[in-house]
Amino acid sequence: MVVYFKSDVENPPVTLFMGNDKYENEDLIKWGWPEDVWFHVDQLSSAHVYLRLAPGQTVQDISPAVLEDAGQLVKANSISGCKMNEVDVVYTMWSNLRKTPEMDVGQVGFHSDKEVRKLRISKNSVIVKRLEKTREVDPQPDLRNQREERDRNEREGKKKQQREEMTKRKEEERRRKEEAEMKSYSTLMKSENMKSNQGGDGSDSDDFM
Repeated sequence: MVVYFKSDVENPPVTLFMGNDKYENEDLIKWGWPEDVWFHVDQLSSAHVYLRLAPGQTVQDISPAVLEDAGQLVKANSISGCKMNEVDVVYTMWSNLRKTPEMDVGQVGFHSDKEVRKLRISKNSVIVKRLEKTREVDPQPDLRNQREERDRNEREGKKKQQREEMTKRKEEERRRKEEAEMKSYSTLMKSENMKSNQGGDGSDSDDFM
């Protein structure tokens, strides 16, 4: 089961989602998207909350208001963190998550600690209640199929872009060739480059008996 929440603090609204337990967190880790940002309470057990960015966006593009919503959702879904006035929340791109065989279910590390950001979240029940009102549950999401479809669409998009670029290059080459041919033709047709079969006195240069 995956639980979805809508954050409408910016337009258009964005979707935040999380697994219901550590086993679903494991699936989210495995089948995450390159556009996903992962959130977790630092040094405490908590839900794994994700924010899916638009293609090409990075953590630098997330607004402070959306970061606050994601942080509040993580804090509220931490057994220990929800009781505290303040917690630190860490977040990073999904691609920076590192999973090794010896790790427990739902546990992750990082490829680069430098790519991990941190924000301080203070308890705010108003934000949590607003997000909870948007809660929607998908009891049996096919995360693998969603990821494979995403990758398939990306490959098709790249192939389409390559075809368009090739067509553009061919058209540019054709245009340059036509321009070169026209320039060559214009040069040949200039009067100073044209030869006559008549002599300077107007008579034919050939002698006839």
